[in-house]
Amino acid sequence: MKDEQIIELLLNPETQNRAFEAILKTYKEKIYYHVRKIVIDHDDADDVTQESFIKIWKNLDKFRGDSKLYTWLYRIATNEALTFLQKKRKENSVSIDDNEQLLSIFEAPQSNEYLNGDEIQIKLQKALLQLTDKQRVVFNLKYFEDLKYEEISEITETSVGGLKATYHFAVKRIEEFLKTN
Repeated sequence: MKDEQIIELLLNPETQNRAFEAILKTYKEKIYYHVRKIVIDHDDADDVTQESFIKIWKNLDKFRGDSKLYTWLYRIATNEALTFLQKKRKENSVSIDDNEQLLSIFEAPQSNEYLNGDEIQIKLQKALLQLTDKQRVVFNLKYFEDLKYEEISEITETSVGGLKATYHFAVKRIEEFLKTN
């Protein structure tokens, strides 16, 4: 089902249940992978995705169609993921920039003359973990989701200029990490 059809169902209180079913069917996997890139761990991503859809369900009547459906959904999921990370860090007394636990998820690539696809992916994931949460979110939305800065601005509620700067610094940090590791 296309977003326009889902929005039409959403705006009618009598068809909101069908709209939610359509949102789940259309966006569950996309939202999961978006959240997974932020929180990294599969179980955490499942939990955050579930919490995101609970929040979406509870707020269906608040969607007015002023923004695109996917930006509204991604904003909710992004906020849930960032809130989850803050809560997890607080509970574990982990510094915001301390990603050692997450880095241990990835095994070190074996050194050889050429990297295979898995090793490149592992190296990129390690580089992404060097970013702040905001940099990682912006980088993921721009690079992997291929969203425009205006769309990312709606999702993150950040100015386009601020996003461009954040993306630029994220790319520089990734490049530095890849050069030195």
